[in-house]
Amino acid sequence: MPASPRFSPLRDFVLGGARSGKTGVALARAEASGLAPVMVATAEAYDAEMAARIAAHRAERGAAWGLIEEPLDLARVLREEASEARILVVDCLTLWLTNTLLGERDTEAAIADLSAALAAIGGPVVLVSNEVGLGIVPENALARRFRDLQGRLNRVVAVGADRVTLVVAGLEMVVKGGDSPPPR
Repeated sequence: MPASPRFSPLRDFVLGGARSGKTGVALARAEASGLAPVMVATAEAYDAEMAARIAAHRAERGAAWGLIEEPLDLARVLREEASEARILVVDCLTLWLTNTLLGERDTEAAIADLSAALAAIGGPVVLVSNEVGLGIVPENALARRFRDLQGRLNRVVAVGADRVTLVVAGLEMVVKGGDSPPPR
């Protein structure tokens, strides 16, 4: 990887609430790396509103970005696609976990496989995830199960990450590794 005057982690984890600015932080970090940026998109367009969101995200990134769409087999993509010549941005772990859970896959095995892939990754990656554990307890069993799994996934990824940043209202708070980014 090219030398950088700033801390450049191999595994960079950015999390925050909905519309907090976390994807923008991840995109900016990838573009500042000097490497070829590749979006690993986990979303699927099941309705017109989601299709519009996906289109807006594509337009925001521009033509310089590569794209890999993978809603389920994220560990495989990281193993096969990570390299020192490019930087992957996974957006987002929350949708990947939703796909895994609703697809009735073994979520614990999927989280363990993702953790193993991240530990052995062959190039830099920025992972984006929602922080869902700061609100009220969901009223139904599926939502509570999802919230608990998301918390576990975030914990596993944070432990293995070189840098963890919490984004709140567009402001970045580095909670692990590296120096704090300059204010925007």
